[in-house]
Amino acid sequence: MKYHAIDRELFIKNRKDFMAQMKPNSLAVFNSNDIYPISADSTMPFEQHRDILYLSGVDQEESILVLFPDCPKEKHREILFLKETNEHIAVWEGEKLTKEAALKTSGIKTVYWLQDMEKVMFEIMTQCDTVYINTNEHYRASVETETREDRFTKWLKAKYPAHAIAKSNPILQRLRSIKDQIELDIMQHACDITEKGFRRILNFVKPGVWEFEIEAELMHEFLRHRSKGFAYTPIIASGNNANVLHYIENNQQCKSGDLILFDIAAEYANYKSDLSRTIPVNGRYTDRQKEVYNAVNRVKNEATKLLVPGTLWEQYHVEVGKLMTSELLGLGLLDKADVQNENPDWPAYKKYFMHGTSHHIGLDTHDYGLLHEPMQANMVFTVEPGIYIPNEGFGIRLEDDVVIQEKDEPFNLMRNIPIEAEEIEDLMNG
Repeated sequence: MKYHAIDRELFIKNRKDFMAQMKPNSLAVFNSNDIYPISADSTMPFEQHRDILYLSGVDQEESILVLFPDCPKEKHREILFLKETNEHIAVWEGEKLTKEAALKTSGIKTVYWLQDMEKVMFEIMTQCDTVYINTNEHYRASVETETREDRFTKWLKAKYPAHAIAKSNPILQRLRSIKDQIELDIMQHACDITEKGFRRILNFVKPGVWEFEIEAELMHEFLRHRSKGFAYTPIIASGNNANVLHYIENNQQCKSGDLILFDIAAEYANYKSDLSRTIPVNGRYTDRQKEVYNAVNRVKNEATKLLVPGTLWEQYHVEVGKLMTSELLGLGLLDKADVQNENPDWPAYKKYFMHGTSHHIGLDTHDYGLLHEPMQANMVFTVEPGIYIPNEGFGIRLEDDVVIQEKDEPFNLMRNIPIEAEEIEDLMNG
């Protein structure tokens, strides 16, 4: 890993919090992700399953975590099964976790090699009544691939059909959505790396540059600060490309007079940041571009103030819709008749602002969090309104990541990243 080691106290606390919610005499199992093949002997870069990472800090393939708080044998209350390392593996693949290193990383004392898993599992399965399996129940999940977790669950249910089954996901949705200070510090670091990348491109962008050249500059800056790179597939959308919400080709030349909509951000230690900014290719917004830009910025600022403990996500979006409707009326994009005759299921403002304003962010870009439950302190949300005007050849989106506070206004993790139109012009022309 490129990143500095995370304080294992985070993982010790996360396991304690998870086990406190488990049923009596129950056991929970979490698997790492596979390394996914491409073709021949090519594979995709390994990405650890966020749940086992959250509970153990283990960022390595072929790993299993077992939690059994009521186990009669104390040493089996927390177990890690790891791929056995040796000198040959160290030479060909790089060093894997030793049992000592796994303890240092996770705080888990009992570490077995994976070859002992079935034998140890048989012993502890005879001592428990319920097994927590880990399914992906995120509201945006659409998974066609059978995961390592899926295969393990299939094996477990076939081998031990008499055990009751419970779900880990509802517990994890609640736990992972509320960030520990260690997590907030890591996310702040990811945002700080993103800031470095954004400031770099403000000095780089000029008429004639290609979108992929800007992407390369960002990747350079992210990597040199110990990030693996982009937190998600980057969007660098000049001109009318900005009106394609998930434009990722990044293969067009940027022309004077156009805007570039960026949805780009760095990850750090598997935690994500998520930034949107919109800048002028030639360093100056037109009057109309600035008028729309400032409208989006006002919506973002007012929407941020609504992110307080107790707010319901669905109601929040209704309120943001009212803010956006007011701005679109002021810009002449909507008139009163449009609003009076709107379809309540697809309000008039949706013609120009068709996506949601906020989502949870953390170990995943669209992180865990139960949207039907009220917001709580130490949840982290994006705030990302936009106005998209294909007829005028541009779209504008602005986005920051903010931490909900118990009593104060949300804390902006991206407070140091330039956003005011005049500041961006000054930096691009400085």
